[in-house]
Amino acid sequence: MIDEECITYAKQWMCTYRLSLLDPAWLSPTVQSISLSIYRDRAFDRLPILADALEEAGCTNADVLLHCRQPGEHVRGCWVVDLVLGKT
Repeated sequence: MIDEECITYAKQWMCTYRLSLLDPAWLSPTVQSISLSIYRDRAFDRLPILADALEEAGCTNADVLLHCRQPGEHVRGCWVVDLVLGKT
């Protein structure tokens, strides 16, 4: 059985790790606008466009870019969109 303290610690670690993946310099108005539209419209098919905008803003982080470009279904709560929008 997993205790609540372990779960809390794991969540805090993941938040810290993910925050370290996002450089504030990449948060251009374009990146923020695309992220907001993805979140608001639940248009996760636009994640590759977000990856392109992040690259144009200087992002070279493979974890971030690959996540945005990976095929398959994405849902509200996407960690990249949430980081850009400050939801984590």
